[in-house]
Amino acid sequence: MKPHRSWKSRQRPGVRQSSGAFAWSTRLLQNHPLRALPLFLVFFTTTLLSQTTTPDGFALPQPNRKFTFPRDHASHPEFRTEWRYLTGHLDSAQGKRFGFQVTFFRQASRDPSNKVTHLHLAHAALLDAASGKFMHEERLNREGWDAFSSSTTLDVRNANWSLKLDEATNRIDLTATVKAEAVLKLDLEAAKPVVIFGKDGVSRKGISESAASHYLTFPRLKAGGSVKIGSNEHAVTGEAWMDHEFSSSQLDEGQAGWDWAAIQLTDGREIMVYRMRRTDGSTDAASTLTWIEKDASLRAVKHDGFTWKPLATWESPHTQATYPNHVRIESEGHLFELRPLVQDQEQGGEITRLPYWEGACDVLDADGQVIGRAFLELAGYAGNLQRYLGGK
Repeated sequence: MKPHRSWKSRQRPGVRQSSGAFAWSTRLLQNHPLRALPLFLVFFTTTLLSQTTTPDGFALPQPNRKFTFPRDHASHPEFRTEWRYLTGHLDSAQGKRFGFQVTFFRQASRDPSNKVTHLHLAHAALLDAASGKFMHEERLNREGWDAFSSSTTLDVRNANWSLKLDEATNRIDLTATVKAEAVLKLDLEAAKPVVIFGKDGVSRKGISESAASHYLTFPRLKAGGSVKIGSNEHAVTGEAWMDHEFSSSQLDEGQAGWDWAAIQLTDGREIMVYRMRRTDGSTDAASTLTWIEKDASLRAVKHDGFTWKPLATWESPHTQATYPNHVRIESEGHLFELRPLVQDQEQGGEITRLPYWEGACDVLDADGQVIGRAFLELAGYAGNLQRYLGGK
């Protein structure tokens, strides 16, 4: 199946809209060698949307933005923070199963002379579900020969990791390694068109009207390629999810962390859901569950229209953080249980020193039948995010 024509379109045919979305970014450890740069990897707006820029001159998301492709698959250097987030589930002909995550971040800062500098952070993780082996890596590079993000099309590189759209075939090539342990090479093809989360193209991220971003997603990509672990190479097929978000934003005041999931059901529908956790233990009113129907139309459910209940927890032997990584989500009479394939899918934050749990899960219905696959992200359980992002 060829990807939707909106990949090449100058307008927005087939692009759907809804409210609510989620993605995230983090900041560097203060004693990193690049600490002299005023880098704040952040993910939520705290400036009123009636303004068009931040005090230091970075763009703020505006309603009714006219998205054009492939341009808007590219970098947006006028915004402070941008990321492309890919997760997926892969199967080999021999019955082996893998989960993967690759995220490319771009972060801008402006010095007193008004010069803008871009740094590129990237995360990669690979799970071998049969053995339980979970591999992960972070890397950071300055923009230049070893890190790059095109401003005209989807073309991102961080050393030997890359994500690139072939405009002739409308396919995306993804290549990543995990230290010296694994190599991931995938060809991705859109099975559904890009969707745009948020009212009038602006995705709210906090209880205040000021927390927002632009958020584009390919909720179902056909994947094919190879996974190599050590000397063993496996031909694989499967499905992936790709987010692309850009903003100039910070964590909203009073937010402590978030629980987020991307769910791909076997019936052809998807669900994006997140629960923002406030420091007093309550759920932020911006929390959202969004249905992506078979025809890619979207329907958002507000925070009081769904429940998120932890069923079990796992304590990390690496960070001593306790993660509620087995959960039940209920909405409108539907029940979805997210059960991790492996308990230890924690990324330790080698550079950021901000650990989080990001893992492949099965999705079960009320009868215990597997009805889909998901990725679950749990952040803010290994330390106060406000401490890292300048809050209290």
